[in-house]
Amino acid sequence: MKRSDNIRQIEDSSRVWDFIVIGGGATGLGSALDAAARGYSVLLLEQGDFAEATSSRSTKMVHGGVRYLAQGNISLVMEALHERGLLRENAPHMCYNQKFVVPDYKWWGLPYYGVGLKAYDMLARKYSFGSSQILFKKSVVREIPGVLQDHLKGGVTYHDGQFDDARLAITLAKTMADLGGVPVNYMRVTGLIKSSGFVVGVQAEDKLSGETYEIKGKAVINATGIFTDDVMNMDNSDHKKLIAPSQGIHVVIDRQFLGGSTGIMVPKTDDGRVIFFVPWHGKVVVGTTDTPIDHVCTEPKPFDEEIDFLVDHSSRYLTKPFTRADIRSVFTGIRPLISAGKEGGKTSALSRDHFLTVSPNKLLTIAGGKWTTYRHMAEDCIDNAIKMGGLTFRPCATTHLKLHGYTETYDHNDHMHVYGSEAAEVRALAGELPELDAPMHERLPYSWLEVVWAVRHECALSVADALARRTRALILDAKAAAEAAPKAAEIMAAELGRDEQWIKTQVEQFTELSRNYTVS
Repeated sequence: MKRSDNIRQIEDSSRVWDFIVIGGGATGLGSALDAAARGYSVLLLEQGDFAEATSSRSTKMVHGGVRYLAQGNISLVMEALHERGLLRENAPHMCYNQKFVVPDYKWWGLPYYGVGLKAYDMLARKYSFGSSQILFKKSVVREIPGVLQDHLKGGVTYHDGQFDDARLAITLAKTMADLGGVPVNYMRVTGLIKSSGFVVGVQAEDKLSGETYEIKGKAVINATGIFTDDVMNMDNSDHKKLIAPSQGIHVVIDRQFLGGSTGIMVPKTDDGRVIFFVPWHGKVVVGTTDTPIDHVCTEPKPFDEEIDFLVDHSSRYLTKPFTRADIRSVFTGIRPLISAGKEGGKTSALSRDHFLTVSPNKLLTIAGGKWTTYRHMAEDCIDNAIKMGGLTFRPCATTHLKLHGYTETYDHNDHMHVYGSEAAEVRALAGELPELDAPMHERLPYSWLEVVWAVRHECALSVADALARRTRALILDAKAAAEAAPKAAEIMAAELGRDEQWIKTQVEQFTELSRNYTVS
């Protein structure tokens, strides 16, 4: 998957693609992969890096949605549990089991949550990740030594899926490329091409070289997440706003605060949300919040009140609550929720289902949804895009498609599992570059070899690409990542043929970026 090779494929202005997908997050990558798997020609254009915005800032869970079950949205839960099971079958190196406990501090909690989570098990059917169980206090403490024991009655265990979101995005891009698809990052769509009033292609600008392109396609798909309305404006400036953005943050703390490998799920916070304490890559991810916002951007900043909310709630469930000083990183994402014409109010009440529409000018827009159901969203998207583009129908081929790197030999306690069958090839770089076969930082699990691999095989073009998304250094420990940035920039410059000024600029940009992830 080399960007230079992919750029060459779009230089022929006479070529007409079957599909042009705008957006390289979960929905865009899933849709492009679906089209490629059916044998269509497909080009994906992402204005930044793959999964740079919302799709790299999830709670790191592939889940059915316990909260949706409580809301009575049974169909969404069943769909998500089914898709969760398919993802584990198709990419077991990427999606795996994570046990959680719902701690109970009130006498009625055990039967209430016990029955609810048993229903969750039943809805999963053959795709169950494990049976829920009611536990007495001693067993809860054994599972989670760091849980607050005062007034603890017991708890209920249940099982859900875990994954690395940005790594799954790269896996989808590489699978798409394996099947003949063409994913291109840092290619911004600046306008739509129309003929007789219908959308027949896009105008795009390479953000690295400044080159511009006019690219023709039989079906153009808008899968731009939080930027959905921007692309819809290119088609019709009078369209009704679709997205009601909601900001959510997660904080990352050391594993010692939980004291084990089992996570905690808090079913209802003061604002009606669920909070998870998720063991992940040797740390614990705690989140999330739900704050309506007016404007979207790629790098949103956390609000102090959001951080304080998570710190405050942790004190209710941990023997040793963490403080702001204990936070290794804070990351902020924006959910592209479907507004459904609602103004104001809580965004937690807005739809998490996906939404698909075809404009009178034949621009297909797909929005909403979540990582867990990306494959089903993509199937729905391409089924409709085939009709819109007048293409010969071919059935979906992703239900049992093994993703790039598929292997049944993996260790989820080793962070290298995200590379799947390619993990040995990453390690083998030590033979060529023994001086880089060393830890990136004492507080990070990564080696410098992974930066080389990211440049050579995963279209990493900036230090942020390598340290925020190919590795998750910035997410795990923002200060450690900033300290690693200068050497990462030197390694990347050697691979990309860049000069000292490029190194200086990259380090400055990454240092500034890391401040968004650091809690003072």
